[in-house]
Amino acid sequence: MYIMQKDLLSGLRKDFVKLFMDLSVKETHRKGYFLFQEGKRASHFYVMLKGCVKLTLGDVGHTVYTVDHSGEAFGWSSLLGRPAYSASAECAEQTKLLKFDATKLRDLLETNPADGLVFFRHLAETLGNRLLQTYRMIPGAPQVQSTASFGTGQVMNEEGIVE
Repeated sequence: MYIMQKDLLSGLRKDFVKLFMDLSVKETHRKGYFLFQEGKRASHFYVMLKGCVKLTLGDVGHTVYTVDHSGEAFGWSSLLGRPAYSASAECAEQTKLLKFDATKLRDLLETNPADGLVFFRHLAETLGNRLLQTYRMIPGAPQVQSTASFGTGQVMNEEGIVE
């Protein structure tokens, strides 16, 4: 099985990609099916094949991201040691995806450290891009210039004074 995914699996050895794919289970779900819910135990990682999944926050279900491109990854909380999902994932239409048991996938990534590092770099880039897209969606949010925080949470103001 081949995923049209230039980001997540690029640069990985073919034998690693085969092991990765061997861990997957192909599933199809109907519109309205919840793959996981915010606050529930994070146990699976997903890669979209075809369809649409809404990622929502809170009781109201505010949509924060829509997964609708083949190869997009979601359910990443399960890979990062987070005990619970940070959002809910609902199929917005009939959806086909690959589902991975997070424990088995983490084991694969840890026993193949070079490929695991590349995989996590790609995942971090994907999450960073998703975060930037989310920032752009916030209505009325001022576009702030970047400032160095030096890892302390403190930023330098226009006069060069650390706040």
